[in-house]
Amino acid sequence: MDLRLLLHGIDTLQCAYYLKPFKIDGIDFYSLAFQKEKLRKTKKKNPKSITLGSCDFLLQPYGSRSGYPIVITNEDFRIECGQYNKPNFFVTFRSQALWRESAFLLHEKFLKWASSVGFAPYKYESLSRVDFCFDYYLTKIDFDENSFLSRSAKDSQYREHGKYQTFNFGLGDIRLRVYNKVDEIKQKSSKAWFYKLWDQNKNVWRIEWQVRKEVLKSFDIKTFDDLKKHQGDILKNLSQEHDSLRIPNKDSNRSRWPLHPLWKDLHEQISKIDHKGISRINGKNSALDEREMRIGISMLGYLKRYAAIGCVKESKNNMNVGEAIQKMQGLLLSLHEPLTWKIDVEKRIKEIELGEW
Repeated sequence: MDLRLLLHGIDTLQCAYYLKPFKIDGIDFYSLAFQKEKLRKTKKKNPKSITLGSCDFLLQPYGSRSGYPIVITNEDFRIECGQYNKPNFFVTFRSQALWRESAFLLHEKFLKWASSVGFAPYKYESLSRVDFCFDYYLTKIDFDENSFLSRSAKDSQYREHGKYQTFNFGLGDIRLRVYNKVDEIKQKSSKAWFYKLWDQNKNVWRIEWQVRKEVLKSFDIKTFDDLKKHQGDILKNLSQEHDSLRIPNKDSNRSRWPLHPLWKDLHEQISKIDHKGISRINGKNSALDEREMRIGISMLGYLKRYAAIGCVKESKNNMNVGEAIQKMQGLLLSLHEPLTWKIDVEKRIKEIELGEW
């Protein structure tokens, strides 16, 4: 079995911040609420580009499920905030930003932005969720759900065309997922920039622990400084005490089954965690390439339908792609409005720059 660690790091992080204003003209929550409500009442309900302090954001036309009235986003953060909420800022660090800059640099970046809008911490931040992941190149999957030994009571598996795709263990404060990351990108997340980070686009499986606040606290991980000090300890416990991958044999005591080579390597990698750097990438261009390809596939499908309609209308048996493009070009130009085009393209450019890609 050929296995190789491609990267490791934090793929999702959520943190609550307790900030107090030190100047009056920082964030006008009343104005943001008014703009949000105005957006909500529009039929399209598109976000609005705004500038707050040192950063640009998209103001979303909704509040958060957890009760924050204002949600702003850019390529680094999803920030939920409210003047009277406590904590008054809840931040989700975006996956691509975490791989590009690391959680610790993003934490400093957020605090710098908060200072630019007149806010400073009055107590330490509180980490709510951290997803630790290890991406492996695996040429063969020689294990199934019975090969895992887990303290979690709940488990589930997913297959596609008879092949294992995902193993889930746990639903609460600790959740382990071992899954085909390439399939997940193609079917759900569209994070095509991982292909560049891995330098390949197949045979990649992710081992991922989603760990929430209460478990983090049990390992004295409350702040970013704590995370830097103790992430090796919590990962060692998760991979040795909470979950493991074994090679089944006839022994009735499953805990005596030998460790699978994948898990042996995982232990070795975790033992080096304080000495290994985080792989980083700016994946915007890779993601945009993927988006272009999807748009092209959709446009080709519509073009075929357009050609079929033309054939029916003109009593023709077929229409070649060149003729269909020429006819479609004429239709598009007849619908084109230069001013609307300029405004809409500029709006979409701004959305892409703020992370809506």
